[in-house]
Amino acid sequence: MSSKKVSQNKKSRTSLFVLLAAFALPIIIAKLALEQNWLDYGVTNKGSLLESELTLSQIGLNTADYDEKWLILYTLPEQCDDQCEKALESVHNTYVALGKEMPRVIPVALTQRPFSPEQIAQIKLSKWRVEDMPSIAKNLIEHSQVYIVDPLGNIIMAHQIPADVENLSQFGKQILSDMKKLLKYSRIG
Repeated sequence: MSSKKVSQNKKSRTSLFVLLAAFALPIIIAKLALEQNWLDYGVTNKGSLLESELTLSQIGLNTADYDEKWLILYTLPEQCDDQCEKALESVHNTYVALGKEMPRVIPVALTQRPFSPEQIAQIKLSKWRVEDMPSIAKNLIEHSQVYIVDPLGNIIMAHQIPADVENLSQFGKQILSDMKKLLKYSRIG
């Protein structure tokens, strides 16, 4: 009788140990994974989320002028050279790639100087809405980049324009990826 009882106690202890290990082991592994940075934290956006609040009204633009639509806002450099023109084209191609979502988005170019007649002819072929950059914006926006603006006028994300022309197609794909995600989950605009 005692050997049978000892055998049952061993089985009970073993079962208890296995049960505790089944609950404790995942917690220990999860804690190690977090402390040792084993995991990618799930960042899927390609652009940079703005850390401080910035709105269209803060940069001198009226939200009502854009009919509560999403904006792809390109703040052009002071002199729009070849690189700038190629970036305009890349962002325009991104806009066109939105397909059925195009009516929800307006591409806006904020210029610091007037375009040349050749540039104007090229831009008329696209759907860019070209506006003069307000002087307030020149103080708040340090360098040329592409912003994503929500329908409420909040500038939420920035994409840095690559220095070399070869990376412009990848740049456009990054903006497209972010825009598709935002439009998919947005109930406004």
